Amino acid sequence: MEAKRMKDTRIIQNDQVLINDLNNYHTLFGGVLMKKLDACATLSAQRHARVKECVTASTDSVNFIEPIRQSDSVCIESFVSYTGRSSMEIFCKVTAENTLTAERRIAATAFLTFVALDENKRPIKVPGIIPETEEEKFLYETGKERAKIRKLKREQNKDLVAALTVKKPWDEV
Repeated sequence: MEAKRMKDTRIIQNDQVLINDLNNYHTLFGGVLMKKLDACATLSAQRHARVKECVTASTDSVNFIEPIRQSDSVCIESFVSYTGRSSMEIFCKVTAENTLTAERRIAATAFLTFVALDENKRPIKVPGIIPETEEEKFLYETGKERAKIRKLKREQNKDLVAALTVKKPWDEV
């Protein structure tokens, strides 16, 4: 299986901020942005794995850096930044641009992990990834550490889930 260049997995989506997307502070709802991030990252994962189904395994981090206002347009850029055997780490960079002044700023960053599935919903091997730009090389070189952290968090989450109950809260009183 031949490795692919990061730029070949790149998806760029531009959108305007509508009034229905705003919270009571007149900035973009975080949940609205997260939905857009997942949609964009899904396309990057599918472009890399070239399979029908790639599922979100985790949203590893979403960092809200600058508020996004109604006077802004939003550009989400996503691409595969690191790969495991069947998993793909997708990096998303969110740039807000003031539509009146053309001022651009990094508004958010995120890392999501996707798994490629075969026709039987089983994880399948994905190609490796080749970084070329300085930004891509930085993300790739730091990817192994993020993968270790994700593995640790998965183990911690198994312990958490094992300690939880499915009883209805009102039955426990």
